[in-house]
Amino acid sequence: MAFSSILVTGGCGFIGANFVRLLLERGYNNVVVLDKLTYAGRLENLAGMGVPIVVGDIGNLELVRHIVEMNGIDLIVNFAAETHVDQSILNPFVFTETNVRGTHVLLEVAREKKIRFHHISTDEVYGTIEGDHHSLETDILAPRSPYSASKAAADLLVQSYFVTYGLQTTITRGSNNVGAYQFLEKVVPLFATNAMLDLPLPVYGDGLQMRDYTHVSDHCTGILAVLEKGSIGEIYNVGAGQEITNMAMLEVLLETLNKPRSLIRHVTDRAGHDRRYSVSVKKLEALGWKAQYAPKEAVAAAAKWYLENPTYWQPVRESSSFQAYYNRQYAKRLETV
Repeated sequence: MAFSSILVTGGCGFIGANFVRLLLERGYNNVVVLDKLTYAGRLENLAGMGVPIVVGDIGNLELVRHIVEMNGIDLIVNFAAETHVDQSILNPFVFTETNVRGTHVLLEVAREKKIRFHHISTDEVYGTIEGDHHSLETDILAPRSPYSASKAAADLLVQSYFVTYGLQTTITRGSNNVGAYQFLEKVVPLFATNAMLDLPLPVYGDGLQMRDYTHVSDHCTGILAVLEKGSIGEIYNVGAGQEITNMAMLEVLLETLNKPRSLIRHVTDRAGHDRRYSVSVKKLEALGWKAQYAPKEAVAAAAKWYLENPTYWQPVRESSSFQAYYNRQYAKRLETV
């Protein structure tokens, strides 16, 4: 095995939990999870996996150092982050604290212990993409929301530790992920569960924003390919390599769930809403990786998972915290249509 003991931060979240499951499937048995268990992190995501889970903050330097020392960690994979653009608009300070300072703490421990560090980033750091361009890893960063700005800042910190300290780092920038265990604030699980409850689907603006919907399993195998075969100091985009409109995503979702288009409501657009994301994945494909799902297939598979797992999402929908967020974000928008 390439690594003997792996610390996965944010491993109880959506992508982190799927990645932990992949590691175990591939024979990486010494995996430790560090997760703050904020609203989007759930112990259920790793139920039955037998993985040690430490509940704590990546911003706690002493805790991170202790975990690394006690477990002989030789690789940190950092998924821990605040990730939702809408939430970053409502409460931006949380994003800089976790996504920037938290990443910095992890980098410091990795530097002290001279271990490999992999950072999970996002295609949103490139900003909105014009024309028929597909973002390259060498493109200038142009984030347009507090979320993407915090992720871009973290990327730059990671790169600075490679250049300044010679830390063994890699970065992957993923597209819009969909699949099992995604928290309901994100568009596909939100709209899937709304549709199953016969609630309106609040589509921002005209719904013609372009997104590269990537199945989470493809994202995870892409990350693992970089860890096992990628070059130190490099950045790799991860995605399906093609994009569809949000309206096309909705059509697939409604067809999968056998629900009518009459549920669609066009509402006031999000502030600073990026029109198009699209990444080139040729650099990752050169490592022998290839996406197994096209965007429409990924959306259909995700919608089907929520259809088949109501006990996973129903408690979240019924919680007071989710209801408060949903009403704050969508109630006034839906009143005007």
